[in-house]
Amino acid sequence: MTATHRGRFAPSPTGRLHLGNAWAAALGWLWARSQAGEFLLRVEDLDTARSRTGLTEALLADQAWLGLEFDAPPVFQSRRLDLYRAAFERLRATGRVYPCFCTRSEIARAVSAPHGPADEGPRYPGTCLALSSEQVEERARTRPPAWRFRPREGLTDVHDLLHGRIVQDVAREVGDFVVLRNDGVPSYQLAVVVDDAEMGITHVLRGDDLLRSTARQIQLCEALGLPVPVYAHVPLLLGPDGKRLAKRAGTPGLAELRERGIAPERLVGLLAAWAGLGDGRPVDLQALVPRFVLERLPREPIAVDPSRVNEALFGPG
Repeated sequence: MTATHRGRFAPSPTGRLHLGNAWAAALGWLWARSQAGEFLLRVEDLDTARSRTGLTEALLADQAWLGLEFDAPPVFQSRRLDLYRAAFERLRATGRVYPCFCTRSEIARAVSAPHGPADEGPRYPGTCLALSSEQVEERARTRPPAWRFRPREGLTDVHDLLHGRIVQDVAREVGDFVVLRNDGVPSYQLAVVVDDAEMGITHVLRGDDLLRSTARQIQLCEALGLPVPVYAHVPLLLGPDGKRLAKRAGTPGLAELRERGIAPERLVGLLAAWAGLGDGRPVDLQALVPRFVLERLPREPIAVDPSRVNEALFGPG
């Protein structure tokens, strides 16, 4: 019997897991378990220049230490390139993608390029959209192209369980976006859509820094005939500088806690307090399942004080 709720955690093995990773993973796991659902792990290791095998092993050990149990073996994106290529070819066959030879610097210099989403850089002005087949062939001799997806015009509705209804005009606000890089590696947007559908993911919980990507992913789902999952974007943990919490913020990573013999219940207690599920005292992750109600999670970013975090985890002093 297929679970009616199947979630996932999808880290990249480009660095050790920090508190922000633990926050998203724990909430996703609790949501799935509170619905008697399944929770899967996907390792997003397409960035071969930054991904390291040793980090993947540490990532798995950190999650086991935290108390996360998964319902299937981990999925590795680097072993699924054929799936992404097949999806790209479907988009190509329907005329939804075209080759682009522009570099980021060329796009940034384009007078007609307004600012787009932070993860995409400047909005693409459509320079290569009208290239003839002869021009494409000529340019391909010296520079392999990336491939851009042409979003449909009009508003795309995003229904988020924490943020409500959000609409975005992808064609106007984002423009044509890359789905296949010029080295043949699929973009995050394409890979995540293909993966979620193939893995049977029904519910996606992730940080709300990815909320603005959702409309693009919905459009790709529509173009590929794939189901759109239910979304819930949780607030980020912020460091003292007001930016997304990272290891440099002065808080320990999960590997450090594990290697120093710190009880995972201490960290879970902190996460529970930030989520409104506890008072900060140590608690087992499983014990939080009956308390978890998605709609009661905070909506605003959570400011993290490194000194208080370290005191809670390591004790005074």
